[in-house]
Amino acid sequence: MGGDPELLRQFRGRDRPCTHGAPGRAEPALHGRVRGGGGRQCPRPHRLGVDGPAPRPDSLGAARRAAPAGARGTVGRMSGGGALEPVGSVDLALAHARRLLEKSPSLAAEQAGEILRALPGEPRARLILGAARRLTGQLQAALEVLEPLAREQPRAAAVHLELGAALGEAGRGPEAITALRRAVALKPDLADGWRLLADQLDAAGDLAGADVTRARYIKAATHDPRLLEAAAALVANDLPVAQARLAAHLQRFPTDIAALRMQAEVAARLQHIVDALRLLERCLELAPGFDAARNNYASLLNRSGRAEAALKQTEQLLAKAPRDPGYRSLLAAILANLGSFDETVRVYEELLKEHPGQAKMWMSYGHALRTAGRQDDSVSAYRRAISMVSTLGEAYWSLANLKTFRFTDEEARAMHAALGRKDLADDDRVHFEFALGKTLEDARSYEESFAHYAAGNALRRRSHPYSADDNADLIRRLKELFTADFFVARLGWGCPAPDPIFIVGLPRAGSTLLEQILASHSLVEGTMELPDVPRIVHELNARAREAGPRFPEMLARLDRDAVHALGAGYLESTRVQRKTRAPFFIDKNPNNWLYVGLIQLMLPNARIVDARRHPLACGFSCFKQHFARGQSFTYDLEDLGRYYRDYVELMAHFERTLPNRIHRVL
Repeated sequence: MGGDPELLRQFRGRDRPCTHGAPGRAEPALHGRVRGGGGRQCPRPHRLGVDGPAPRPDSLGAARRAAPAGARGTVGRMSGGGALEPVGSVDLALAHARRLLEKSPSLAAEQAGEILRALPGEPRARLILGAARRLTGQLQAALEVLEPLAREQPRAAAVHLELGAALGEAGRGPEAITALRRAVALKPDLADGWRLLADQLDAAGDLAGADVTRARYIKAATHDPRLLEAAAALVANDLPVAQARLAAHLQRFPTDIAALRMQAEVAARLQHIVDALRLLERCLELAPGFDAARNNYASLLNRSGRAEAALKQTEQLLAKAPRDPGYRSLLAAILANLGSFDETVRVYEELLKEHPGQAKMWMSYGHALRTAGRQDDSVSAYRRAISMVSTLGEAYWSLANLKTFRFTDEEARAMHAALGRKDLADDDRVHFEFALGKTLEDARSYEESFAHYAAGNALRRRSHPYSADDNADLIRRLKELFTADFFVARLGWGCPAPDPIFIVGLPRAGSTLLEQILASHSLVEGTMELPDVPRIVHELNARAREAGPRFPEMLARLDRDAVHALGAGYLESTRVQRKTRAPFFIDKNPNNWLYVGLIQLMLPNARIVDARRHPLACGFSCFKQHFARGQSFTYDLEDLGRYYRDYVELMAHFERTLPNRIHRVL
């Protein structure tokens, strides 16, 4: 039966992930690329979302006239219990059958059969019947419907898509590729077609073709309404909604690299860094040419303290696009984390020669100059950024954070004016509040200064929630685990190297001054606030989510070799930060006070210095400091007080449990 195609309403169905591997079957959702082989696919049905041209008879009236007299007007729909309910409209019956594909393919097949009894040959019903049979594993029966339908409807993308899916699941890879190529040729924005075609090319061993096809899928996926919903939630920072949409989507489409990348973004925003990295690694396993995912991966590696690994990923990107400004900016940030400050400055200077109108690049250049000790030049760079974008709050705060810098009256008025704008972004507003707080404090307008600090902290707290109760519970659990008996039972465990000197405490307690004093000794090398211990804890927690209790309780289950591996791994990951041959180096990360027990366990010969300051001085200094990340307890005075109390309580516990191991400096 011939005829002109029309848009088929979307089949709201999805793939289910395969969890039933068998030798010889290609299951890229779980096992990555299939290199070679006959392209045999998982035999179980996968639901397929279809949104494209669909078949329709030349005349619905003709189809009705072709139906047996007794069948006309008897089209019905299957109820939840399987009983037939009369429906006045064929379109309604078709719509109901499509909905049933999502919940019950077998009922969808019955509904389609009922329509076909009333309207023999109705192509939309045949397409639904073929899809339902595929979803229930009746592949040969599905093909008996879909193959003739595809011949009759040569321009119906939805039919060729469904045929390609059925052929692929039946192990007829070359024919599946032909059908899927036909589907995407008819409808180039058919995301499901590109995705399935990439999987089939992968299974056939055409890895280059699969990479090109996945690139086309990524482009088509930008129009996929299912991903657009998740993207809208991400833009609104509605992470629970985005996470739910993407989790449901990936359960059905586990090889959807665009969705995997978005899910990684959700995980990163939730500070589930290990999960985010794994999702991006899966993206790159499926699609090594997915440069956007590699860029995200390199950036997240750098942010999580794995700068050397980030550099390798970025070098791959730059090998393909050596002049790309985004990749070069990322390179500069990585070099800064590796301590190559002069090289960082050089990269930014080259970028700014080519892109002099980029305000945020000037600001990043200012950060690099400040770190390299060129404060006057950094001030000029920040002011250059502000001259381009007057509402760039971070540039104002960066100037205020230079401590000895003072704003002009004109600059102070500009900050007040910016805060009066209703269209000012929250991130800029936070920076302006802290910058004005510092300016007014310098002018001894303490009450007004405090009001700005409080406003900035309140705004920050809304987007970075913190639970003092959760932290108190963690302290209780740490004390319960790390007893004297715990350490006695593990004497001789861990890596015996004495290299690290840990400086712990609260932020703003004088740890930087202590580091400078210690690093002035020829045997001690100063580094920076290293993220390696928190990263180890994140990795332990990620492992525990899959196999048992979380940190810290999971440490009780580790054997001698595992504990030694933690210490050795820490030394290996921090090696990149060591530029001299000094036998000792400093890890100045104040938040490591929470991990003193872990440090003692994995590095029993490391030194631990507790930098302590009066609670009022330390607390208020934290309250008026805008931290980029990781200090959510500083946004509320009560939270600060409770956090300080938790800190003192835990350190007192370790002084009793590990006498003479922690050196307190007041």
